[in-house]
Amino acid sequence: MKLVRYGKPGQEKPGLIDAQGKLRDLSKVIKDVTPDQLNDKALAKLRKLKTDSLPLVKGKPRMGCPVTNVGKFIAIGLNYADHAAEANLPLPKEPIIFSKFVDCIQGPDDDVMLPKGSVKGDWEVELGVVIGTTASYVSQKSALDHVAGYCTINDVSEREFQIERGGTWDKGKGCDTFGPIGPWLVTRDEVASPQKLGLWMELNGERMQNGNTKNMIFNVAKLVSYVSQFTTLYPGDVIATGTPAGVGMGIKKNGKPAPVFLKAGDVMTVGIEGLGVQTQKVVGYKKR
Repeated sequence: MKLVRYGKPGQEKPGLIDAQGKLRDLSKVIKDVTPDQLNDKALAKLRKLKTDSLPLVKGKPRMGCPVTNVGKFIAIGLNYADHAAEANLPLPKEPIIFSKFVDCIQGPDDDVMLPKGSVKGDWEVELGVVIGTTASYVSQKSALDHVAGYCTINDVSEREFQIERGGTWDKGKGCDTFGPIGPWLVTRDEVASPQKLGLWMELNGERMQNGNTKNMIFNVAKLVSYVSQFTTLYPGDVIATGTPAGVGMGIKKNGKPAPVFLKAGDVMTVGIEGLGVQTQKVVGYKKR
């Protein structure tokens, strides 16, 4: 299934995308796509619905984050060898974990706002993993059983805040609007392997990133198991699993650094095979 939440911010309704790609309303079946709707039993119940009997949603409404009440937004750094190389950093021996503040989560096509004083805004297309059942000290063998599904994420970053301002990466990763998720939550039964998905990013129509999840240093099962050793993962928690090469700070011309950073008016388009495409316009800072 492709589960969605659609409508104005704060007023989203639950829905699903049917086999013909049409949006169907689920609000008479469930109140919202909440964490308690992500376990296998609840998803199986939704799977039995006759989708053609669900109300069609007209037009092209805004899509919100496909799951509400995300408790943790955890991200993995340097999980593709080519990205580590462009960042001039050694390959990690264990997964690098950091957090994105849940306040940064937004719909997949909402504007991305550069924070006040931003000079090095950047992009990162990433496979998102949404937890369906509680995971604590789980094995790699059973890790994927705790996954509800997968989604597209743009791990928007501010590199000066992240790297040059001291402390941890978090300050450059969780700024307002820096966590577009969606458009869909694709349940794990529809993803044959999370390690065989093409992912890409375009800036103003120019392809910047073009990778595949098969090139992860640590695969999804390893990541879910590993993270669960340090914090209990609950339904609705999200893990962003790292990005391939092609981020703005790593761009070179003629072998020399020639970084490209986001500016107001830019348009980012990110997509993952089978998981949908996001498009965000970049805007300057304004008080929210």
